[in-house]
Amino acid sequence: MTFLRLRTSLAAGILVALAATFFLVSSGHAQKKQTRPQTVYVIVHGAWGGSWAFKKVDSLITAQGNLVYRPSLTGQGERVHLATTDVGLSTHIDDVVNMILFEDLHDIILIGHSYGGMVITGVADRVPDRIRRLIYLDALLPVDGENVMAMQPPGGDEWLKSMTKDGFIIPPWAKADQKPPKDVPQSLKTFTEPIALKNGPAKIPGTYILTVDPGKKPEDDTFFSSSKRAKERGYNVMTMSADHNPQWSAPKELVALLLKDK
Repeated sequence: MTFLRLRTSLAAGILVALAATFFLVSSGHAQKKQTRPQTVYVIVHGAWGGSWAFKKVDSLITAQGNLVYRPSLTGQGERVHLATTDVGLSTHIDDVVNMILFEDLHDIILIGHSYGGMVITGVADRVPDRIRRLIYLDALLPVDGENVMAMQPPGGDEWLKSMTKDGFIIPPWAKADQKPPKDVPQSLKTFTEPIALKNGPAKIPGTYILTVDPGKKPEDDTFFSSSKRAKERGYNVMTMSADHNPQWSAPKELVALLLKDK
């Protein structure tokens, strides 16, 4: 009986030891997983678009263990029902600032595509303490008092005016009978309202990604002047061979650049 009791006691002890070891190992893995640094990205879409445009980019960044927010600006994307002629650039800046504040986001990499560059510039002026880095993706980089119309290359403002009707800019590809997701008309005021910057150029590290169509020169790109301004400001300027919408035409290549530049 003594031998049997001893053998049973040893077996029980071994099981307890194994269980404890398993618990410690599991806890260690869980702790490592929980403490893994997670980068927060906020992506602001361009004119006429919506958050839907960066769905693929979001999934690729998220797959690497990061967190992505994609606000749709008032009157755009799934918020198209809120579109009015009173929506301006300041409305869109408020959209992103409030999302950052109410989601309590910090240490953000803030990305703006095209018109979204106007928005993230205003956001950086309002909540600079929340932002780690600014990334302009083939985007407008304004200074205080500029608006979208004034930043157009020669003839660009006339092109935009030709698409204006009843206080909205309606590009020919934004078809009313097209099923979502799709581009939609955008309030003219978002292009004519000057940006108001109270703090001057943001003292936040920045990156500018200039997308250049294959076979074309960077200086011929619509956003080349903004990339020059970024370089003068000390931003890291990169050139990517792609059209204006790499989130669709080259999402993997784009995400590789975004993840590289933290």
